[in-house]
Amino acid sequence: MAHTSAELVFIPVPGVGHIMSTIEMAKVLVNRDQRLSITVLLIKPPYSSFALASYIESLISKKPIERIRFIQLAQDETPPKLDPKAPMTSFLEYINSHCKYVKNVVTDMMINSRPCFGPVVGFVVDILCTGMIDVANEFHVPTYVFFTSNAAFLGFKLYVENILCVNQDQYVIELSNSDGEMMIPSFVKPVPTKVFPAVYQTLEGLDFLKYSVRKMREAKGVMVNTFLELETHAIKSFSDANFPPVYPVGPILNLDGVVAGKNENMDVIKWLDDQPPSSVVFLCFGSMGSFEEAQVKEIAFALEQSGYRFVWSLRRPPSLEQSFQVLPDDFDDPRMVLPDGFLERTIGTGKVIGWAPQVLILAHPAVGGFVSHCGWNSMLESVWFGVPVATWPMYTEQQMNAFEMVVELGLAAEIRLDYKINVFNPEGEMDILTAKEIERGVTRLMENKEIREKVKEMSKMSRATVTKGGSSYASVGCLIQDFISKFT
Repeated sequence: MAHTSAELVFIPVPGVGHIMSTIEMAKVLVNRDQRLSITVLLIKPPYSSFALASYIESLISKKPIERIRFIQLAQDETPPKLDPKAPMTSFLEYINSHCKYVKNVVTDMMINSRPCFGPVVGFVVDILCTGMIDVANEFHVPTYVFFTSNAAFLGFKLYVENILCVNQDQYVIELSNSDGEMMIPSFVKPVPTKVFPAVYQTLEGLDFLKYSVRKMREAKGVMVNTFLELETHAIKSFSDANFPPVYPVGPILNLDGVVAGKNENMDVIKWLDDQPPSSVVFLCFGSMGSFEEAQVKEIAFALEQSGYRFVWSLRRPPSLEQSFQVLPDDFDDPRMVLPDGFLERTIGTGKVIGWAPQVLILAHPAVGGFVSHCGWNSMLESVWFGVPVATWPMYTEQQMNAFEMVVELGLAAEIRLDYKINVFNPEGEMDILTAKEIERGVTRLMENKEIREKVKEMSKMSRATVTKGGSSYASVGCLIQDFISKFT
């Protein structure tokens, strides 16, 4: 078979959500244009996660995707370790320690071209891998950044960077810890400073923000996992910014589980099959989402008092000694943290599980609401399946995602907008949401017809935008033309 016209090198950050989004983006590109091929370079995670390690191994060993291949990068014999006292700096050092290995692989690709894989015409790097732009520059090929969060948050990062250009870092830290509001160009409504990410309340976090925005400005374009109909104002706000072109290409989702799951006799799906339409609340808090026993009991009391049917993905937090290196896991027996008799009292109305097949559950017609940590992939999945969200953000930009979904767009109900956990310092004092507060949020979620109707309408738009004639379909087309322009 003849060479394709152009090959892209994708470099995702080692996290399940980031890698999945990257692969789905790669699939969209190669399915749209037969001239494209993609090599995905996988970085081993710097923390212990059996699920992530197994996932990466499966990508390398299973039957390849046509015109997409996976290569796991080598790493230093003693790679940089993550430091909880300097998490962003040490993570960046860990990622950048792989630059020489990326250079080795790409050099080999340039010298030893293979069937179906043409000359390298560009890098596509994760927002947390922008140090790889320097490697791309050595090969004289452009870099595109794949921003796996939303356009409004990208605009926030640019705005804060602009503030830092004229003010001291301490000013932004004080601002983030205040109780005020700010007008940010990518938002229509004033944004409460209490929803600013906790990482930007530190000098280290602000240094990382400045670095990442500076590197993004070196890119030829920024691909954002969103769509024009969802974030119209935010996307248009970049037209006045001194910034590379922004391409809304989403929603980029991994929907394989919906098809595969139909053939699996999963206990939770069997249980959902017996429930009335839109009657079940689904609680799931992402790969890093877990709670200590006191908070688990409050959630349990809230669910029991609300009277709603539920599926609850309950995960065991790592020990304090392991918290920075290990992700949550399933309980051997959830009774050890749940209220006495809870499972027996809710046996007909609820189901407590460990890891959850989130996409498969959201796709089920019995699910009528989703209590979520507000990770952006989860928000896009909720919109795609028309399931409204109750917001319980935890870390990174999730508070801003919650604000956008509840206040800016009116597509979610609030449990809290400003709840935060410190994943780097779990010994700090934890904020406990009461059963009453959780119950009120769940009730708002399940009974607000206006939100439900808006989400259903946005669901239709999310599916239309990626089909021929849709805005994201057109945006991807512009990207592809940019990729292959010098070879046509």
